[in-house]
Amino acid sequence: MNINDMTFDDMIKELESLDIKDMYLNDFFLTWEKTDDEIKAVWTVADALRNLRERNISTKVFDSGLGISLFRDNSTRTRFSFASACNLLGLEVQDLDEKKSQVAHGETVRETANMISFMADVIGIRDDMYIGKGNAYMHEVTQAVQEGYEAGVLEQRPTLVNLQCDIDHPTQLMADTLHIIHEFGGIENIKGKKIAMTWAYSPSYGKPLSVPQGAIGLLTRLGADVVLAHPDGYDVMPEVEEVARKNAEASGGSFTKTNSMAEAFKDADIVYPKSWAPFAAMEKRTNLYGEGDFDGIDKLEKELLAQNAEHKDWTCSEELMATTKDGKALYLHCLPADISGVSCEEGEVDASVFDRYRDPLYKEASFKPYVIAAMIVLEKFKDPVKLLKDLEAEGKARIHKN
Repeated sequence: MNINDMTFDDMIKELESLDIKDMYLNDFFLTWEKTDDEIKAVWTVADALRNLRERNISTKVFDSGLGISLFRDNSTRTRFSFASACNLLGLEVQDLDEKKSQVAHGETVRETANMISFMADVIGIRDDMYIGKGNAYMHEVTQAVQEGYEAGVLEQRPTLVNLQCDIDHPTQLMADTLHIIHEFGGIENIKGKKIAMTWAYSPSYGKPLSVPQGAIGLLTRLGADVVLAHPDGYDVMPEVEEVARKNAEASGGSFTKTNSMAEAFKDADIVYPKSWAPFAAMEKRTNLYGEGDFDGIDKLEKELLAQNAEHKDWTCSEELMATTKDGKALYLHCLPADISGVSCEEGEVDASVFDRYRDPLYKEASFKPYVIAAMIVLEKFKDPVKLLKDLEAEGKARIHKN
């Protein structure tokens, strides 16, 4: 059955077939830490929640409670997606601004985590700038709230959603992949498709590795032929490449690498041209930051900008798009893209390519609030099947119409 033809009842039947018991009261750190059933459950619940909202059925499963958001890097789409997801479920969002909190005065992670969690049901964190730090910080937060719950300090144990760390960007890639699934009519139709995750030139410095790493860590699970392309020296974490290789072997797909953008684009069904900083450079920046060497960070930034400038030909051009499958590959981007002649002089993508795919890109982004909401539902409710059935049966109107 084409996924776009699935009814709400079809989604419920799909969810009933999946083993998801371990998601309850758990956290969502990295996609490759979740089973295939758990990954499918997120997509299924996301579609079910969207189906209910489209039919004007309220999905407020919380009467009160907080969703705490902590962004240590700038964000538009993910910040609003988290807020939308919490609101969709009935949670109020409270943003933690560390500059306005006692964190700035040396408050410990353990204390902060417990102080913000008295009435919190979920914590969303983005911490993606420093290698070896972001994901570790998230684990420190979850350990602190678990200890607070066990000690009777907290009435409930808030669960965590990784809104982007130094290793993975699970909400982004889960949304991207759900977009792909809908575009191709189902997960089974992605098997054997060529997907190019490729570096692209940007005039800015230090873009995180988590998007390309998240892509190869997730898309290789679908039986696709995933190609990672980048100039020499722009490697990602080797341990994530190993995850991709193992995933491809298990799914019957493939994972290959190339230093040619043209090779990656040739006959590709899907392309994802996106800039990122070299893994080695990000490690160096983390060390400089730890040493408080801000002059060294400034020097590194200049070096990396110069290195980027040597690869301005790595751009998603009309000529390259013409070499893809039937010249019509699905173009993906997490946004905002560096658009040549629009947001910058030279960048990741030609303006004409971006304009042609603008609506699909916005649709791609629209899946993220539902993916985040689905993660929260699966973490907070022991029987999500019954929960969704009850919501439909109650049929409470989200908007009261006269």
